[in-house]
Amino acid sequence: MKLSIVIVNYNVKYFLKQCLASVMQSDRRLADGESLELEVWVVDNDSVDGSQEMVRSEFGEVHLIENHENVGFAKANNQALEQLTAQEAVDGELILLLNPDTLVESDTLVKCADYMRQHPDVGGCCVKMVDGQGRYLKESKRGFPTPEAAFFKMMGLTRLFPHSRRVAAYYMGHLPDDEINEIEIMPGAFLMFSREVYDKIGGLDESYFMYGEDIDFSWRIHMAGYKNVYLPTTHIIHYKGESTKKGSMNYVYTFYNAMSIFVKRYFTGGGARLYSGLLRVAIWLRATLAWTGRIARRLALPVADFLAAYGGFVALKGLWARYWADNINYYPAEYTRIIIPIYILVLMCCSWLSGGYDKPLRKGRIVKGMLLIGMVLLLAFYSLLDEQQRYSRMLLLSGSLWTLLSTLAIRQVLGWLKVPGYSKKEGTRTLVVGSQEECRRVEQLYASLGMPTGKVATFSDTDLHRLAERVRIDRIEEVVFCASDVDLQSIIEYMTQNHTAGVEYKIAPAEGDFIIGSNSIMSPDDAYLDDLDTILTPSGQRAKRLFDIATSLLALLLSPILVWFQKDKRRFFSDCWRVLTGRLTWVGYTGKAGVFLPSAIVPNADAALASRLMLRYMRHRRAGTDVAILLRYWNCL
Repeated sequence: MKLSIVIVNYNVKYFLKQCLASVMQSDRRLADGESLELEVWVVDNDSVDGSQEMVRSEFGEVHLIENHENVGFAKANNQALEQLTAQEAVDGELILLLNPDTLVESDTLVKCADYMRQHPDVGGCCVKMVDGQGRYLKESKRGFPTPEAAFFKMMGLTRLFPHSRRVAAYYMGHLPDDEINEIEIMPGAFLMFSREVYDKIGGLDESYFMYGEDIDFSWRIHMAGYKNVYLPTTHIIHYKGESTKKGSMNYVYTFYNAMSIFVKRYFTGGGARLYSGLLRVAIWLRATLAWTGRIARRLALPVADFLAAYGGFVALKGLWARYWADNINYYPAEYTRIIIPIYILVLMCCSWLSGGYDKPLRKGRIVKGMLLIGMVLLLAFYSLLDEQQRYSRMLLLSGSLWTLLSTLAIRQVLGWLKVPGYSKKEGTRTLVVGSQEECRRVEQLYASLGMPTGKVATFSDTDLHRLAERVRIDRIEEVVFCASDVDLQSIIEYMTQNHTAGVEYKIAPAEGDFIIGSNSIMSPDDAYLDDLDTILTPSGQRAKRLFDIATSLLALLLSPILVWFQKDKRRFFSDCWRVLTGRLTWVGYTGKAGVFLPSAIVPNADAALASRLMLRYMRHRRAGTDVAILLRYWNCL
């Protein structure tokens, strides 16, 4: 019996590598003793992370299709389906669409193949999916997306009534998660169907770029007279979320478009109009909630800082007026309403420019922004005012100091409340499960990544029967399974039975230099990128952008003079405008086009030197470097 597996990949090399490894290590012996012949196809949608090279070098038996653009999920799957079905058909041949961010148990493929062979009326089959923490994914089984079901799903009401036959109909929440049942819609992350079904209904509908194609395909299987079955007797891990975050507006918009295509195809008349209307209401409500929530989250801390600082300023003003001027009304009303808010906003803006609002928290940035920049600016501005407008230098200094202290106090409270980004990052209590040799390898990998590990312990009892107790007693926060010593089936079984809050599960593939967790990958590549902190951090990006804006405005202001010295006068205005609008930067780096490159500081630099200069610039970029390059080539802008 032959099983053809199609995996569409887009920039998830490490997930793909582990997925392929789990497939290749799967059992091949069917219930009747016959062997399951596997044929694997990977369609890469123009990845830039080295996925193609990895497949060619480590999985030579895999058929690789390399696209030169991202053609979408449906079209990429069809490319492989067309090629594999062009081959001579094999009796009982099966096809599996599999996501790259999944891991299959050793018996998953044979259990599904056996079930479909024993039930010829079944056209499609899916399995129970859990996430990287072992939690059940309700996407494992779904119902037909009626207008009502889709509306409840888009509005998030299914989370409030997860087992309601009506409200949770989108996920068929009334059906037990551990019971074999006929369902209507199967997930595209793991969708097995027969060659006979494909020959009858064809491939995936390419009108869908992402989302919706599995719904359409499952419904066509159902309409062709076959059953779609949910088979929870085996599991897969689906890390999910690498392409699009479910809470993002991009996801909501893409999902809405997919549902709109589905409506036009399967609903007519009043049903289609009702469905479209409900979806439009849902999308606008979701967009409004997402926008207001995002704005509220961003403004909450600055508003708290402002109110705390303003209250302190006003209190200090009252004390100073009473005990120094002996006149509670010594300061005019506009001082309280206008001058004090201006003082506070200047201090807060300087803190922001210095990275005081970036995460993780660096208190030194706040001190630098408010004291070394903000207070100096305020004192300089104060000295330029007319004598009648100088209310009190002492109040300015004491109020600025209060603003600093209140800002730091708010951060301290956030740290006590364990708010992410504000609490002190301590070493994670990590437990590595595997042989002593593999545990040492994982420890060395952590050390090479520079990861904070407050305590790294090992657990060599690979049958896992005492692991939960060890995790509880040692208050372990992170469990890393060594895949070469602990089989995937045992890992998934343990995770599904012990998804404890506060404990993160990760897998270290055999002989791999990376560790995969839920929506996260740790590899030497990530450590290398983290090292480039100057240019890639929010504060580094902000400083570079502000420099570009200031210098491009200055160049345009002086353009009546500068333009006469330029070698290409037309390009001068074009470059200034593109830098001002953010389409270019004066000195480019990897990922951002520039008018010049860091190697411009050394004329006639060869490729090797240019590469080293680029690395150095990204790691240690300073405004002086940009200034030096602009001054050297000021007549070549």
